[in-house]
Amino acid sequence: MNVSAGLKIQQAISFAVAGLAASSMPAPLERDAVRDEALRKVAAVAGERGWRMATLRDVAGPEADLLFPGGPVEMVESWSDLCDRDMLSAMLSCEEERLSQRVKQALLLRLPVERAMRTGARSGFGVLAAPCAGGALRRSMLRTVNAIWQAAQDESSGVTYVTKRLTLGSIYGATLLFWLARGQNEADMARFIEHRLAGVRQIGKLKTRLLGVFMRPKPGSVHAVTPAEPA
Repeated sequence: MNVSAGLKIQQAISFAVAGLAASSMPAPLERDAVRDEALRKVAAVAGERGWRMATLRDVAGPEADLLFPGGPVEMVESWSDLCDRDMLSAMLSCEEERLSQRVKQALLLRLPVERAMRTGARSGFGVLAAPCAGGALRRSMLRTVNAIWQAAQDESSGVTYVTKRLTLGSIYGATLLFWLARGQNEADMARFIEHRLAGVRQIGKLKTRLLGVFMRPKPGSVHAVTPAEPA
């Protein structure tokens, strides 16, 4: 991935993350076994041959392009959704009790170190980040962030639901860029994710301390605790 392409993808991911808080979940994509099988075949070679309709026809049959009338953008967006579903299935066996560690495991499963997966994703993000993609990158990011929280068994709602997804969007965006550039080693990936999660925990602790300082009643205020007068 050259520098120019990397910067475009980084900018597109930043815009997608920034839109997480205000965006509702996009409509579900069409799903069936035939489409999934075709996507897996294309993904295996997309790093070298690209997400093109000609590639789809070559690996999945001469009429396989009829499965994706939206062309390469629909293909890549559907593949991202398939990867989300694979991650959710793999997380069913996760027995980790800590939420942060469940999030970490989900991220590692969603961004595996296999070369074909990484090169296919690198090519695919070029498709999703194109001006003609019609917001496909944002939709894919929304689905993935939501799927990771589902996989981590988080049951938050309301404002917490939104803020958690916004925070995870930033973590996922940073981890995604690291994975695309240098994600060939799972131990390195795990350390990077741990570092990002630790940063969020530190910010959370700082916010709690600051909130405690600002909410603490001042001496002499009506909310201050004073000794009881003798009867």
